[in-house]
Amino acid sequence: MKNQNIACFGYGKTTRAIAKLLGPCTFFDDKITVPSVDEDGNALKPVSEFDTRLFTHEIPSPGFPPSHPLIQKAQHLISEYDFFAPNIPFSIWISGTNGKTTTTQMVEHLLADKGSISGGNIGTPLAEMSPDAPIWILETSSFSMHYTDIARPNIYALLPVTPDHVSWHGSMQAYYDAKLKPLSMMKEGEAVILPKMFADTPTKAFKIIYEDEKDLAKYFGFDANKIKFKGAFLMDAMIAMGIDKILYDRCDYDRINAFVLDPHRQEEFRDSRDRLWINDSKATNIDATLAALRTYGSYPIHLVLGGDDKGVELEELFTPLKRYDVSVYAIGSNALRLEALCKQYDIPCTLCHTLDVAVEEISKKHNRHSIAMLSPAAASLDQFTSYAQRGNLFRDLAKATK
Repeated sequence: MKNQNIACFGYGKTTRAIAKLLGPCTFFDDKITVPSVDEDGNALKPVSEFDTRLFTHEIPSPGFPPSHPLIQKAQHLISEYDFFAPNIPFSIWISGTNGKTTTTQMVEHLLADKGSISGGNIGTPLAEMSPDAPIWILETSSFSMHYTDIARPNIYALLPVTPDHVSWHGSMQAYYDAKLKPLSMMKEGEAVILPKMFADTPTKAFKIIYEDEKDLAKYFGFDANKIKFKGAFLMDAMIAMGIDKILYDRCDYDRINAFVLDPHRQEEFRDSRDRLWINDSKATNIDATLAALRTYGSYPIHLVLGGDDKGVELEELFTPLKRYDVSVYAIGSNALRLEALCKQYDIPCTLCHTLDVAVEEISKKHNRHSIAMLSPAAASLDQFTSYAQRGNLFRDLAKATK
């Protein structure tokens, strides 16, 4: 395969890793306005110069939507997963709306003694993963699966699926279809852990159906009381343990309890007055915030909401919000929209606009019997460079309260 015949859509981590492995490729990106060559010899060209007749393979970055002009013009489109399909060893795919990263990390943690490595959406492109590893654990987005027609998992774990990326896919059904696409390619002897709402989806793989943690515990014979994680993380842990059980018939509570969660996921800390604060900045959509509320729902909650909500229907958040003793502190580009919804649903709201004001307002009312939580149900890029920057600032501001 001549790499000069490979067009890469998007000058990002995934496609640059492919070029590094194979040698110089041709990149097309919306941010490129003048043709040039980078330090690795890759040709960088504006989207307007793309001619599908010059290429044998066109590999999109996972985030490129189907509506993009490059995708519309491409005649030799192939996903990253399909491109590397011949070299992929036994693979475990993890997907779902929330919890993909944590579950992928937990599976890698449990299977470390078996030589497993992880990648995909979790941060390591397939081009950088060793084909000699016996097991690949891939955090797999709906974007990747939309373009994938050949590669398939040997074990597929689908976490709960709720509204997300609807504008990218075009409809909620198209989002569901992308999440369920691997089932049509899986074979007998393979296994899929599947939410009950998709129980009737046709597949040759063996289906393990669940609705909640109790279903998983019952099927695999787990004792939830022996697992330290709670809320959404308990489900992540049980799915990871279920994969270990399927493959090696093991149930190691000590090993799963030794797993350390990433920062910004329901990260607990206390201030100088021993008040509990929760940094859940990674909750960038409604379902992630609802998972945090379920975890801490027995306390009065001071909840920081807001940011770039990508235009989703926030009513799906506010109906469940009424079940809790919660006061909202609205920040970000959708703060006024949140304030209006709080008024509509009769939920106490303080319009803050920025995170520093929110923490200051919360500190006036927060005590050792309540919870103060940043779980914004929105992306961070309207006011921050990342959810991590948002979470770090929240932690710093909260710890500085007197």
